[in-house]
Amino acid sequence: MVKARNHLISTQNTGKNGNNMNKEKSERIKKKLENSSVGIAGLGGLGSNASVALARAGIGRIVLIDFDVVEKKNLTRQYYFLDQIGKFKVDALKENIEKINPEVTIESLNLKLERGSMEKPFTDVDVVIEALDSAEIKAAFIEEILSKLPNKPIVAASGVAGYGHSDRVITQHLGNLYMCYDEYALSCDEDVLMAPRVALMANWEANLALEIILGEDK
Repeated sequence: MVKARNHLISTQNTGKNGNNMNKEKSERIKKKLENSSVGIAGLGGLGSNASVALARAGIGRIVLIDFDVVEKKNLTRQYYFLDQIGKFKVDALKENIEKINPEVTIESLNLKLERGSMEKPFTDVDVVIEALDSAEIKAAFIEEILSKLPNKPIVAASGVAGYGHSDRVITQHLGNLYMCYDEYALSCDEDVLMAPRVALMANWEANLALEIILGEDK
């Protein structure tokens, strides 16, 4: 029984001649991602982890927007390192991504998004990821992207705090807005922020961005 099961596992992804059945699809996806771009607003727990996931996936160009610096207290959930404390997040994250995938084009802007012009850095990307901290700014940013860039898909997240309850996370799709969402999660002011939950939501956002870019090629 074990031998048969192992044989099944070892052959279920191979073709008639022993070739990988997904090789053609893999090359097709690789080319499509290499010619795609994602803009990320905010490089904290969500943005830094989503950026790294997209770089590993092979996105050709990533636009990074943030104005803050790396702090020791945030290393529990953000994709930075001790020797980067005090560096601007845009510079530190660019450095990290280039170590992972030097073929990715990184455009980093040390910029604080201001109401009325928050859409400007994202006019020429395929997908926007919202990864901002303030609930008020998050809402304003989403509204501006949807109104000023009406054909631009935007991926956002809500319900990041806490731990466990991964089964509650869903995707809400409203027009060009894709929301990674847990309606029962407490706010960040009421609960803790922990790496597993933050990374889960960040990777969910990155996965949605890939789904949008690749469309039917799943």
